[in-house]
Amino acid sequence: MKIRIFTLLLVVFYSVSFGQEEMSKADILYFEYAYQDAIQEYKKEMLSQPLSSQQFANLSASYFKTGNYEKAAETFFDLYKSDYELSANHFNMMLQAMTRTSDLDRVNALMATRVSSFPKELLENAELNYQLLHSNDTTAKRFRIFNIDSNSPQADFSPSFYSDKLLFSSGRIVEDKSIYSPSGESYLNIYVARMSPDGSILNPNLFLGIPKTRFHQATPFYSEQLDQIFYILSNADKDELIFDENGKNALAIGTVSKRGDFLYLLRDLSTSFYYPFYDAGSERLYFSAALDDSFGGTDLYYVSTNNGVIMSSPVNLGSRINSPGNEIAPYIFEGSLYFASDIFYGLGGMDMYKSEIQDDDLFSIPINLGEGINSEDDDFGLIIRKHDDQELIGYFASNREGGKGQDDIYGFKAKELPGPKILLLKGSIINPSTGRAISKVMLKLMDSTRRTIKEIFADEDGNFRVEVPWQEELIIEAHKPKHSRFSLRLNEEQLIELQQQELTVEMSGIDDLVVETEEQKVIRLNKFYFPRGSADITSEIETELNKVVSIVAQFPQLQLRIESHTDSRGGSSTNFRISQNRADAIKKYLQENGVPSSNILYAVGYGEDKIINQCKNGVYCLDFLHRQNDRQLIVVLNYNLLE
Repeated sequence: MKIRIFTLLLVVFYSVSFGQEEMSKADILYFEYAYQDAIQEYKKEMLSQPLSSQQFANLSASYFKTGNYEKAAETFFDLYKSDYELSANHFNMMLQAMTRTSDLDRVNALMATRVSSFPKELLENAELNYQLLHSNDTTAKRFRIFNIDSNSPQADFSPSFYSDKLLFSSGRIVEDKSIYSPSGESYLNIYVARMSPDGSILNPNLFLGIPKTRFHQATPFYSEQLDQIFYILSNADKDELIFDENGKNALAIGTVSKRGDFLYLLRDLSTSFYYPFYDAGSERLYFSAALDDSFGGTDLYYVSTNNGVIMSSPVNLGSRINSPGNEIAPYIFEGSLYFASDIFYGLGGMDMYKSEIQDDDLFSIPINLGEGINSEDDDFGLIIRKHDDQELIGYFASNREGGKGQDDIYGFKAKELPGPKILLLKGSIINPSTGRAISKVMLKLMDSTRRTIKEIFADEDGNFRVEVPWQEELIIEAHKPKHSRFSLRLNEEQLIELQQQELTVEMSGIDDLVVETEEQKVIRLNKFYFPRGSADITSEIETELNKVVSIVAQFPQLQLRIESHTDSRGGSSTNFRISQNRADAIKKYLQENGVPSSNILYAVGYGEDKIINQCKNGVYCLDFLHRQNDRQLIVVLNYNLLE
């Protein structure tokens, strides 16, 4: 990997102190981004005394930054095996280096050692993106990508639409700007160029719509709604850089109005802010920074504004978007957040991702835009808009092979948005009898061959949300012990419709359908009576037995015993015969209406053998007491074994 200027870690140190601790020559070179020189100096310093763990981490990172991934993986892993706790960002670098030099199984094994310390969203993000990158989706490869003519041998990056023109950042040599030593190029400037109808970028010139400075001005964003330019710049007072107490000069975000008035928006001498993007719909100003609540390197944040005037503290976009790596260059188009990240599960270096904005602070899993628009090198800073009724046009920066300089700006045209197609399923699981949510239900998603794609559990409120690669056909099954099984097969048309709505999964709990009677679990039915001395199935009896048919359909594993009882009136042998006929009639009805014979283990007529009150032979009882003994029970024999 080349020494990257795109991340804009453009911080100047004038002092040899850092954090009130004395730094070695190698440390100074490292913090000035002179990584190759830092490696050589660390090697020299190792001859006289051992490096500290922090210096060893710096050395490992220097190997990584200069593209020596084998050495980076080796030194990071040696450090990892010691008692030193790698930062989240360094852990990500180690995994990136190993991804380039060893197999995926080793990376997954190392990830498993840190599962408890990473947000679950990171693991979900990695799983889905690994699936997508190893699938046959060719969406990104269909784009017509071209290197623009106006690129230079220096770094050109961070394109931004400016009406019918394009703004971008460049390290081209400018007479009135000094050379920025980490890059060997001029301090960054903002340029403007004309966009031709075919997407070409022509006649770049210095942009004169912002105040001049000798130092960095970069990553512009033009808000058409506010008619303002947002951009980053070095903290300076006229021609002098401003440093914090540790000798650090950071980057601020400023804005220039249509009248030419300049205003600092985000400024802290010890913190750099990068890549502003203003979303007119939400009036939020998005940016990158490494603040105290960062998940690793630079994270994406927003502040709420009122017509561009900041009205809130920075809000981290959260662990669905931010990672142990670096996230930069936010851009919103048609409800999707585009950004770049160097998280380890990408194609290499910085890759561009897309996440659907589901709600103000809820995002879908960020999806790698795939091979073609991403490469094994660094790809970042994507912008996109409608070109005409048929096509979209977009631009991004990359240092991939075949360019004209360090970072080049590339354009592309396409008839559809970049990125592979994703299937999003969300909904809830309820008990139709009670209307209550069912928690902790396992959902299994399978393809048309019943190969498992994903297994998840609904949350405590019965809600679920899952994203998988697009399927032309999907089978959904839901399972929870002592609950009915749910199975649904959906074709592509149904899946398309489901993207715009929620899926309601209905599952009955066996405990809502059974009751304990006579020390056994029986199906809950309204009490019904056969005609006196008869085994004929009446319409009243059918209504209740149809409930049994429905329950067995929901719980096909049920094992049943049909019990029929009479009262003590009449002869005992006659009562036994009648009860057996009734049990057989119930069994016949159930089988004729869809209950498999394998579910009915017994059909037993007990006659008057199991009287439940005092109304036995020779005892006078009122009619309603006798009728308590006239009963039909459907007993669940395997209740305790249900799964």
